[in-house]
Amino acid sequence: MGSERKKIRCGITLIELLITMTISALLASAVGVLLVSGQHAWNQTYASAHKRIKEDAHDIMVRFGSIARRGNRLDYTIYDVSGGAFTPAAPQTADPQEVVSGDAVEFRYWDVELDSEDSHQLMDVTKTATAYALFYLEGDTLKVDYGPYPPGGVPAGGGARNSSNASTTLLAENASADPNIGAFSHTTLNGVGQGCVRINIILTDPEDNESIRVTTAAMMRNIWPR
Repeated sequence: MGSERKKIRCGITLIELLITMTISALLASAVGVLLVSGQHAWNQTYASAHKRIKEDAHDIMVRFGSIARRGNRLDYTIYDVSGGAFTPAAPQTADPQEVVSGDAVEFRYWDVELDSEDSHQLMDVTKTATAYALFYLEGDTLKVDYGPYPPGGVPAGGGARNSSNASTTLLAENASADPNIGAFSHTTLNGVGQGCVRINIILTDPEDNESIRVTTAAMMRNIWPR
């Protein structure tokens, strides 16, 4: 009796090939969907983080905080603005302590190098400030004016904004303030400001009406003359 040899099958059938191709196509499609979804989510996150109102908010806080901390605590003013006229904001009650708000704030600060002719490198202490920064709402735009002091941004006692030798920077468009809080505020004690100034601004994206509130405070520590 002769022995029968087993036949060894090599290769794959057409059905197996089709099944393999189908599974591969499904896996490739799934990976493609994941990649597209991930890219879409990343684009949304990036666009949200870099929206104009958010970049403006960051710039406002940096500028406001930097200038305010350099300001002379004894020489700053919060103003009410009406028809282009700036009026110093005053307490409205007889309470010894009150929060006073307005549409603008003027900081006065030192913006000069130390006296190189002085052996102790001291600043000229006869000057209460050498520059000013006036932050203000004009319609729906938030701006800041920089200029030399004197004369300052607004005449003593109020009046029209001084535009002579001033440079204006647009900080944000589509800006507004809560009428119950005000764009700028500080706490007064017996009518005297205590040197901590707050900003409270609402920025609105005109494309999708998304709004964010920019709120921060800065304490002025420079006091001269004592």
